[in-house]
Amino acid sequence: MALYEHVFLARQDLAQAQVDALAENANKIIQDGNGKVTKTEAWGLRSLAYRIAKNRKAHYVMLEIDAPGDVIAELERQTQINEDVIRYMTVKIDETEQGPSVMMRKQERDRERRADRDGERGGRDRDGGRDRDRDGGRDGGAPRPRREEEMA
Repeated sequence: MALYEHVFLARQDLAQAQVDALAENANKIIQDGNGKVTKTEAWGLRSLAYRIAKNRKAHYVMLEIDAPGDVIAELERQTQINEDVIRYMTVKIDETEQGPSVMMRKQERDRERRADRDGERGGRDRDGGRDRDRDGGRDGGAPRPRREEEMA
């Protein structure tokens, strides 16, 4: 049997439970054809680079599959019929990646960066926690002084 990665994008208006049901349906198709899914990853709701069928975002799901080619053909056929899936791609791979995929590592790294950034601010707002009025916090409503770049 050969190894494959199958990634599909589900419509943005689906609930996470419906997306999980789509992944489970794909898993059932593969198991019925004497294949097996070695790993399933839900990458979450992500923005698309361009609109696809009026969708600006999509739920991403990746399956690592160990199955014969005819099972993959059936999986792609069923995926193509499903109206909730807006795009899919299946790639034959030489070996499976151990641990989380690149996308999952990227999400974790982004989460850590956000936590570090929030820790540096000490939990303050973007302006340092100061409550400013429209005039920049100065009393009397005096206009702010102009910088040289703005005057030119």
